[in-house]
Amino acid sequence: MPSSVLHYALTISDWRSHQFTVALSVPKHEQTDLELSLPSWIPGSYMVRDFAKSIITLSAVDNSNAKNAFPVTKLDKQTWRVKTNGSACTIRYTVYANDLSIRSAFMNHEYAFINGTSAFLRVAGFEQSRCELDIQLDENDETTAKWQAYTSMPAHGNSTSVSKWHFAEDNYDAFIDHPIYVGIADTHSFDVDGVTFTLLFSGNNNIDYQRIANDLTPICKHHLDLFGAPPPIDKYLFMTLLADNGFGGLEHKYSTALLYPRFDLPQVGDNENKTDGYITFLSLCSHEFFHTWHVKRIKPRVMVNPDLSQETYTNQLWIYEGFTSFYDDVTLARAGVIEPQKYLDIVAQNVSRLLQNTGRLKQSAAESSFDAWTKFYKQDASATNNIVSYYTKGGVIALGLDLLLRKASNNSVNLDTLMRLLWEHYGVDEKGTPDDVIQNLCKTHFDIDVSDYLNRVVYGTEDVDLISFVSEMGVRFNTRARVSAEDKGGLTQLPAIRNQLGATLKPASLGLTVVQVFEGLAAMQAGILLNDVIIALDGHIVNAQKLQRLLDTAQKSAVDVTLIRDGKLLTLPLNVVKARAEMAYFNIEDVQTLNQWLGR
Repeated sequence: MPSSVLHYALTISDWRSHQFTVALSVPKHEQTDLELSLPSWIPGSYMVRDFAKSIITLSAVDNSNAKNAFPVTKLDKQTWRVKTNGSACTIRYTVYANDLSIRSAFMNHEYAFINGTSAFLRVAGFEQSRCELDIQLDENDETTAKWQAYTSMPAHGNSTSVSKWHFAEDNYDAFIDHPIYVGIADTHSFDVDGVTFTLLFSGNNNIDYQRIANDLTPICKHHLDLFGAPPPIDKYLFMTLLADNGFGGLEHKYSTALLYPRFDLPQVGDNENKTDGYITFLSLCSHEFFHTWHVKRIKPRVMVNPDLSQETYTNQLWIYEGFTSFYDDVTLARAGVIEPQKYLDIVAQNVSRLLQNTGRLKQSAAESSFDAWTKFYKQDASATNNIVSYYTKGGVIALGLDLLLRKASNNSVNLDTLMRLLWEHYGVDEKGTPDDVIQNLCKTHFDIDVSDYLNRVVYGTEDVDLISFVSEMGVRFNTRARVSAEDKGGLTQLPAIRNQLGATLKPASLGLTVVQVFEGLAAMQAGILLNDVIIALDGHIVNAQKLQRLLDTAQKSAVDVTLIRDGKLLTLPLNVVKARAEMAYFNIEDVQTLNQWLGR
């Protein structure tokens, strides 16, 4: 393999048209032609995104004679061949950056955010070569003149370059695993057990960064303690893009990129109460930092060296995203950031999503993992009836597994013990897990056979038996009917609705537009379809509140629903159906037992 350095010069060339340019310098090489490609997906987000579609122009010139252009042939949607005859050359290309999803690249008047998978071409034969990066700005542009560059990529000196920022990684895969932020930002750092954490938020804000750092400190310490010393990092960057709306997170080995609504975060001068939006942010940070071990280092065997040009299938995502979804919330309760009842309400909301989702009875968590590329990441309005989330069900599976291990071992082992085994046997050396890793570790190290449990709830479509499991936590599991369309589950004192339409609605200029129809309930039985606009019930014009009131007070077994479908008025008979008990909640029956389970 060539050991020569690849040099990438990234220039923020035109933020107004969402464009940056890259000049890739390739040294002399043995092959006659160079093959260049861009990944089609980014690790941690299992959908083909075809990043190469954003490359606008691409050309190549001889380094010894810039007037000598090399022929470029496009081979497929993401691959180019450059005929160089082995000469050192520079590949110049322009990229369109207008995807605010933290999985690609985005640029506006405040910053440029760039993932390596959407910016840096792979050179065949140079995958193990050192990759160096210079970042340049247009000094004549007043908007970008004061921008700064931030990334978790190691810096390197380069006295001969006119660029302000220089970074490098040992090989291509490591190089593209560091998201890059160039722009205006607020930063705040804090230390936990020798690891320096930096919070970065786009723009200049009135956010209470010290409060966020104080709340994240015990969360980060929990994860560091769980996996033990030495940690695989000494620095970590929480990079948050703030927006009016939006939500997302993507893990990297030494950082995470987050997208979050700015006013869901605590502002300077706010009271000390934690809003649901802020708790969700802390949970998101917890989730992505947990991936530092569990996904970025402990990973399925097929993800150790994945082919980024096409789908890489695994049925293990319930282990990786599911277990992480368990730990992200329970860590907040363990660390004292939220109270135990608040944690139970969050779990109840997750369980409620499952209970409303008849797709859980059709697709297993293992199948959901395998089909992530299409069915999970490309959901349509019927998804709730046909698929299950490996995040949501995987989190409940993890809770059940923890309680099963505790009971079978008389509390000598639990899910934490299993996580440390995963780290010790598969994470430290990053050798990748086989499909049967959980049952094998439990049998080999605990002498506990969990195969029947996994066959039922992971490879089959049975629900986790929470009624029997959670009694070991000192709590009782219950279900109830929803109290409103906005009800997410959890403990409440509000009265439940009596009858249920069985559809998700959103306000229209007149009436309510149908955006989801649930199997087995009144709306589907009546023949109400997606995108119908419900305008009246028994002749009464409706909004969401009035529709529910009319259903609850109906004195007949059926009512007439009037709707608009494809520009036509229709009136359909709608059976009045009693509301399902599909919302979960937990009652604490033994505070001491629950606190012991949480380790508080």
